[in-house]
Amino acid sequence: MTQIATLNNGAHRSLRVDGRPSAAYGDNQRFAQVIVGEFAHLLVHYPILFSKDDATGRLYCGVLLGYDEGENLFLEEWRDGRLYRPLTLQRAPFLSYGRYLAIDLDHPRVGVEGGESLFTDDGRPTPYLESIRQAFRYLHAGMQATEAFITRLLELRLIEPIDLEVELDDGSRRDGVGLYTIDAGALAGLADATVVELHRRGYLRLIDFMIASLKQLPVLTSRKNARLLRATEALARMRPSGHC
Repeated sequence: MTQIATLNNGAHRSLRVDGRPSAAYGDNQRFAQVIVGEFAHLLVHYPILFSKDDATGRLYCGVLLGYDEGENLFLEEWRDGRLYRPLTLQRAPFLSYGRYLAIDLDHPRVGVEGGESLFTDDGRPTPYLESIRQAFRYLHAGMQATEAFITRLLELRLIEPIDLEVELDDGSRRDGVGLYTIDAGALAGLADATVVELHRRGYLRLIDFMIASLKQLPVLTSRKNARLLRATEALARMRPSGHC
């Protein structure tokens, strides 16, 4: 259930929002949408890939945060601010409503005691609310730029399903079904003029970022194995010891 309201400093003067990363608030996502302007922040921590929107079938860019549904292997670092958190997650529970900023009043982040104030006592936006407004300005332009980037890659047939199959330490396997990456072979076969065009549009740099980010896949697997080990150790501690 959602109750969307246009934000204003009268009705929402005393409203508080908990913006901290939390699985309970929806940050437990295996794959989170990102925009091209974030790539430079993302590539050193997360694999940047493409996926398809279930409703529209259109491709979008995102980062792989875990191997299982509802799994985010980076939440601990997000909580203490060590790693960059995608803007699409930072902006919750706010939404864009035309040229206005709206809020989902039924979102679990809203009304949390100890959360961030949105307005000062005299009705001015707080630094937290200003940061949300700035995030939306950045996201609005970034979504358009990302869509143009993907459209051009599709025109050049530079996107292919990723060949990803991971065997974890417990013997289970994970694959990359529904995920896509840059087709390196097609990229190498581009005409010089097309490569120059991609460079001038800044797309070649973004492509390089996506390819470089694949180095984070083994790191992600290590994180998953470490979580499995902790779960196994916790289970072993819970079992009663045998008696002679």
